[in-house]
Amino acid sequence: MLRINDRISIEDWEITEQFIRASGPGGQNVNKVSSAVELRFEAERSPNLPQQVKTRLRKLAGRRWTKEGALVLQVDETRSQVRNREIARERLADLIQRACEKPKRRIPTRPTLGSKRRRLESKKQRGEVKNLRGKIDPAP
Repeated sequence: MLRINDRISIEDWEITEQFIRASGPGGQNVNKVSSAVELRFEAERSPNLPQQVKTRLRKLAGRRWTKEGALVLQVDETRSQVRNREIARERLADLIQRACEKPKRRIPTRPTLGSKRRRLESKKQRGEVKNLRGKIDPAP
């Protein structure tokens, strides 16, 4: 069981882990040992996640979210299969934790009267500078 917070915990049956061969450094060891982890969490079917958390998780996951509603994480950072597995589970817990946080509702603000005046004044000055760049009439 993966504990996210005091209300949410993920059961073991919701997570499937598959070990695949990793790329990168490791010499011949890379060719014979499957140390990378592909963690698959069936988020859409999870009874432990509220619907709002699922929708925020889908946004946070991005390309890692499949059409079937699963979240797929691949980790091949270390040569150790056990450590890669821990990292994948930590990332899953972190993603779900971030999805649990409600985003603050943005309150639109209006520009102050002083800032409007300053903006218009600077536009006027800039226009005058550009106007002075025009052709000069030759004196008769």
